[in-house]
Order: sequence, then structure tokens, then C-alpha cells
Amino acid sequence: MTRISDLEIAILGLLYEEPQYGYQIEKTIEAWGMRNWTPIGFSSIYYVLKKLEKKELVTSKLEKVEGKPSRKVFTITPLGKLTMEEKLRELLSWNKKLISSFDLGLAYLNYLQPREVIKCLENYIESAQGRIRFLESSVKTQEELGTPYYVVALFSRPLANLKTEMAWVDEFIQKIKKEENL
Repeated sequence: MTRISDLEIAILGLLYEEPQYGYQIEKTIEAWGMRNWTPIGFSSIYYVLKKLEKKELVTSKLEKVEGKPSRKVFTITPLGKLTMEEKLRELLSWNKKLISSFDLGLAYLNYLQPREVIKCLENYIESAQGRIRFLESSVKTQEELGTPYYVVALFSRPLANLKTEMAWVDEFIQKIKKEENL
């Protein structure tokens, strides 16, 4: 199998549905809210498309548009579809380690005073509550719109993870208070 990054698979997946040009891909990313679940910036779209073309996973051709400059339209190749399907099997089959900067903070929290750590963790909970409200609203909206279950999952999964994490952070605050006699 051709090695492919998560960023490449995000773009390749959009081309799996239909041929698109770069700006059209950006509009699809915005419409799908993809930046909520994949780290894809506008500036990286063309870079990724070039990489996919070099790997022969997509092809491109110039398309003339009346009264406008020509645009480059990208189409997934049979190898691209095969690579996409293989990567999807891998992504859906294996739990991978997630690296969080929060864990880096936990590793060195002993350099702060316990009360300051608790204040930071309370701020963390407060900031996460905003994200929870956003995700809950998104799930409700998507369900009301009759969106396919796999799209709703893009909001319900991080919501479940975040709620579990908030419970853990709350328990951790209680442990600090107990251990530090606060």
C-alpha cells in the first residue's frame, strides 16, 4: 500500500466522491465543518494535491471556464481509490495513541503550586464546557436535519470523549485537594 498521511486521506476522500478543483475543495471543507475533526488549513490544500498527484493517487487537467482563468480539476485514480479504502480499513481498525499537550502540562504540573494547578484545571473545564455546548448543539442540529449517522458521529464521538475527560479532570481536582489537604 502507498503510505498516506491523515491530511492526504482527508483530501483524497473529498475527491473520492467527485472531481474537484482546489477552491471547491476549500468550500467543501468549510461546508462539512472538517476543521473540527481534521487539521487541514487552506494553505495546505494545494500542497497536498501536488503530493497526491506525485504518488499517482490523483490526476489533474485544466478546465476552461468562460470569462475566468482556467482551473485545475483533480480526479482520484483507481490506485487512489484502492489506497483510500486500505487507509480507511486501517483507521477504523486500530486504536492509535493520541498525543495531547494537556498531558505535557500534567507531566510538569508539580512546578506550580497546587492551588494554581487547581485554578488551571478549573479554567480547562470551563473552556471545555463551551466545546461541549457546541458539540451538543451540532449533534442535535445534524440529527434534526436527518444527516447520515456517520456524519453525526463526527460530533457525538468527541462529545462523549470530552464528557469523559471532564469527569476525569473533576476527579483529579478532588484528588489534588485531598493529597494537598486543601
